[in-house]
Amino acid sequence: MNVWRPGNRIRLLENGEAYYPRVFEAIRAAQREVLIETFILFDDKVGRALRDELIAAARRGVTVHLTVDGYGSPDLSEEFIEGMTAAGVHFHVFDPQPKLLGLRTNLFRRMHRKIVVVDATLAFVGGINFSLDHLQEFGPEAKQDYAIEIEGPVVADIHGFAAQVVGGTREQHRRWWHWPGHRHLAPAPLDTQDAVALFVVRDNQGHRTDIEEHYIDALRRAKGRALIANAYFFPGYRLLRELRNAARRGVDVRLVLQGQPDMRWVQFFGRMLYDYLLREGVRIYEYCERPLHGKVAVIDEEWATVGSSNLDPLSLAVNLEANVVVRDRAFAQRLYERLDGLVRSHCRLITSEEVSSRNPLRLALSFLAYHFARRFPAWVGLLPAHTPRMEHILPREGDAALGTADHARETAPKEAHGL
Repeated sequence: MNVWRPGNRIRLLENGEAYYPRVFEAIRAAQREVLIETFILFDDKVGRALRDELIAAARRGVTVHLTVDGYGSPDLSEEFIEGMTAAGVHFHVFDPQPKLLGLRTNLFRRMHRKIVVVDATLAFVGGINFSLDHLQEFGPEAKQDYAIEIEGPVVADIHGFAAQVVGGTREQHRRWWHWPGHRHLAPAPLDTQDAVALFVVRDNQGHRTDIEEHYIDALRRAKGRALIANAYFFPGYRLLRELRNAARRGVDVRLVLQGQPDMRWVQFFGRMLYDYLLREGVRIYEYCERPLHGKVAVIDEEWATVGSSNLDPLSLAVNLEANVVVRDRAFAQRLYERLDGLVRSHCRLITSEEVSSRNPLRLALSFLAYHFARRFPAWVGLLPAHTPRMEHILPREGDAALGTADHARETAPKEAHGL
């Protein structure tokens, strides 16, 4: 577990147009089990299509577990959920909390992962949720995003992790939440036939910095180029320093960030770091065609990562995240080509003249932003916290056969592991 696995076949999926058909096809072919974790599930065209596929799978005897986040998916109706549980789907909500004056209160420690595992042989990991805004038909606000389809030995690690989240034994929980973590930073030998891959998670127990450590290690080893596309960019001091150091020693460091953000305040804070990075030789591009939602990177000719983790304080210090790190020249080249094409066709290069202002207010804001990024993990630990819980909405025995909407709710605070 949590070791480099050779012999994998990994396929890049760009946007919902590529992702949803492959996931739905895999669910239709499932014979034993479907496990899904998603931050957002909406009752829209995409959400209803997923629901229908899961209902059909459950009715033919496949074990189906669907986990959503209480913050990201707060408005699913009883009818929407009961349609699944009546068919035999096991529905789980991570940290459901009541709203206060119409506002969501579970701001921190979100389950932000996006994972699909089918029959323990095929997996999907990335940043794409189940919502219409990941399809171009949504319009100008449709998101640009990425995921991967995986076959091979690393799928067993992803499956073991996803299975224990929704009902593993105490021993499974113990093994998975005490895995070695980022001690497996050293890159494995390249597999000349297939990809070497590593499944990495971030939680609030033993794996608080694992994803960040893999980025840092790859940047320290970088020799030629580093191309990082990330939706919400406000990393901590150590990652900023490694970006700067890589550029200083001649690595071509390029960042692709949001130019048409879905949340303006994210772009505002991210831009506070531009001057620091540009002065050291990092090139920054803003993607301006539509909102960027990707969380991907390619470093040199063979290292790449795709997953759910942004490079901001929430993802790096609070949320539950999952990435796959890949060592494979063919996959790295494919991802690089797609990102490089994005840069060439739809991005705007940010110049030093745009951000190098000696305005005292801007200097003060940049100083505060920089040190906020550096100290956020320590500060957030001082905020009032609760123990996130997992609510299980389980089908009663015989529900699927009877087609009834009766179901059982079981609230189990101690089951929300890796908080």
